[in-house]
Amino acid sequence: MTAHNYATVEGSLERITYANEETGYTVAKVDTGRGAGDLLTVVGALLGAQPGESLLLRGRWGSHPQYGKQFMVDSYSTVLPATVQGIQRYLGSGLIKGIGPRFAERIVQHFGVDALEIIEHESARLIEVPGLGPKRTKLIADAWEEQKAIKEVMLFLQGVGVSTSLAVRIYKTYKDEAIRVVKQEPYRLAADVWGIGFKTADTLAKAVGIPHDSPQRVKAGLQYTLSQASEDGHCYLPQPSLVANAVEILEVPSVLVGSCLDELVEEEGLVRDSLPADDQAIYLVPFHRAEISLANQSLRLLNTTAERLPGFVGVDWDKALAWLHGTTGTELAPEQEQAVRLALTEKLAVLTGGPGCGKSFTVRSIVLLAQAKRAKVMLAAPTGRAAKRLAELTGCEAATVHRMLELRPGGDAAYDRDRPLDVDLLVVDEVSMLDLLLANKLLKAVPPGAHVLLVGDVDQLPSVGAGEVLRDLLAAEPIPRVRLTRIFRQAQQSGVVTNAHRINAGKPPVTDGLPDFFLFPQEDNDAVGELTVDVVANRIPRRFGLDPRRDVQVLAPMHRSSAGAGALNGLLQEALTPSRPNLPERRFGGRVFRVGDKVTQIRNNYDKGVAGVFNGTVGVVTALSVEEQVLTVRTDEDEEVDYEFGELDELVHAYAITIHRSQGSEYPAVVVPVTTSAWMMLQRNLLYTAVTRAKKLVVLVGSRRAIQQAVRTVSAGRRHTALAHRITAGPIMGG
Repeated sequence: MTAHNYATVEGSLERITYANEETGYTVAKVDTGRGAGDLLTVVGALLGAQPGESLLLRGRWGSHPQYGKQFMVDSYSTVLPATVQGIQRYLGSGLIKGIGPRFAERIVQHFGVDALEIIEHESARLIEVPGLGPKRTKLIADAWEEQKAIKEVMLFLQGVGVSTSLAVRIYKTYKDEAIRVVKQEPYRLAADVWGIGFKTADTLAKAVGIPHDSPQRVKAGLQYTLSQASEDGHCYLPQPSLVANAVEILEVPSVLVGSCLDELVEEEGLVRDSLPADDQAIYLVPFHRAEISLANQSLRLLNTTAERLPGFVGVDWDKALAWLHGTTGTELAPEQEQAVRLALTEKLAVLTGGPGCGKSFTVRSIVLLAQAKRAKVMLAAPTGRAAKRLAELTGCEAATVHRMLELRPGGDAAYDRDRPLDVDLLVVDEVSMLDLLLANKLLKAVPPGAHVLLVGDVDQLPSVGAGEVLRDLLAAEPIPRVRLTRIFRQAQQSGVVTNAHRINAGKPPVTDGLPDFFLFPQEDNDAVGELTVDVVANRIPRRFGLDPRRDVQVLAPMHRSSAGAGALNGLLQEALTPSRPNLPERRFGGRVFRVGDKVTQIRNNYDKGVAGVFNGTVGVVTALSVEEQVLTVRTDEDEEVDYEFGELDELVHAYAITIHRSQGSEYPAVVVPVTTSAWMMLQRNLLYTAVTRAKKLVVLVGSRRAIQQAVRTVSAGRRHTALAHRITAGPIMGG
């Protein structure tokens, strides 16, 4: 590209042809009014601009060897259109809630070029337009005012490099205080506004003149370093690691970091604890409280003299197991029998084992026996899909842990120590997914004397959130546990089960001659993406009759790279839900949402749906209204949930998801792209987790070398947790 003189261009944004959400780089077509359908290609920082808006673009003229003349944008601002056509397009673009293309046409027909002036200064006159009642007129006037206020905040924030979607969130969080907070307390944004981390807040702080070595900045950086560690699964960091990491991020002397850390501990913003493994362990307050509390809750359950399953105290086990055999027609293996006895006689027990080892049948047997004694049984799992599977397996209702506890905004539960669940036996499946904070809330809600059975596969990936609850419970001496190891004969005939156990034992999977496990070899990383799409969209539906959207899930080791979840979502969307002239769509950042899209929620939102929508919930877009600025998703818990267009950063496409995000879910068919570009991520428990998500079929696509690397590599990084130590050491007062 060759740059020419600095210039400005005004025009109407016709369409966005490409947008990178992370960098903001956008390629778009703009109508500058030259006529003859001649559109100008513009490239640069345009993230947030919507088709239909009139823009004033500042930048330079350039030329591209393939695409010819184009305008390179440095910055832009929106201007109100001046022509009847422009006004109609602007109003009909979905920017103003309550006005879609139909009403835009009527408003412009009635008021002509004065339409925007009327909305701005005499909005009550909108009632003159046929079909616009008082309710919609007020909606339009309010939306216009909010749009204006957001624009003001945006203009200020654009100057300091904040994207439009974050500007809207900042405005909605602080309203008229938005500019003051950004100028005076920028680090508050990292705590208050979802989607803003320390780095964005730090950029803002620099732009508004907060010194590089300000204690406000260093303290925020320390808390950020610990919250980053919690996102990597750690409950705490040893003090030397925390200081070293913070020094690297903040680029300030370690002496300053150390003194700010001491101040934070004194102010009770952080906790310093002494542990056998790490003499100076530094915790964020919620994780320290939760770890002590979870250890105490576990010991409380184990040691109580109360008993809510009295029918199993001194029970004749030979008789009980004979009844069970007669009811199910199947005899329990010795280790299954041990698990059944343990669950019904111990107040807290853990059941673990790999696929095909009979965990499910063991759970069903425990539930049947408890019900035969008229016990109140509750079943739960961390995800909607896992809860559904648990319900199918036992014939009883099962709920997600979030719904069972009725978690509320802020994360407080309706059920806790003061208002426990009315339950005699609680069975929780897929416990490898339970993080420290949720596990603590769960055990707090169990009444004295109730029995809790925690079921999971300890060889899978640990939870996305902080902690290694299942592994720590198994490592804590006082906790009773059974590990099922025998693979049942019918399971041995499954390539999926056999290969899962091979991978777990460090042996490469068998990929020849099996009816349910395949490898499509491809060493070229860039070609893996296209081959994956072909497998999902064409080959699996043709050979197995499976629906590519409903029955097939692509699980990628990582989000980035040409065969990562991000790139694959774009390719799979084009193959399965392509753009069509009569199909409404909505662009948000670098993504386009269409009816029929498979999507997933990426944050806990307690205000959505009947009882909140939680991170990892999957669904399908069933409706999209440009006029109402609303997109509707039917979730995998069969609930219709509405999203305003401004909330679309809570959703991402889910044709392909990372293996981490797939935990707790099961799919008829799983397709796993494995490339050498994901080298750092390739570990045994990652591939094992991906393979064990499949009910019927696994297809690996990619490099044999990469698969061998994954099978050979045992995850070295244990998480910094102290739960096992705290349980073994005994109860802590006040926890």
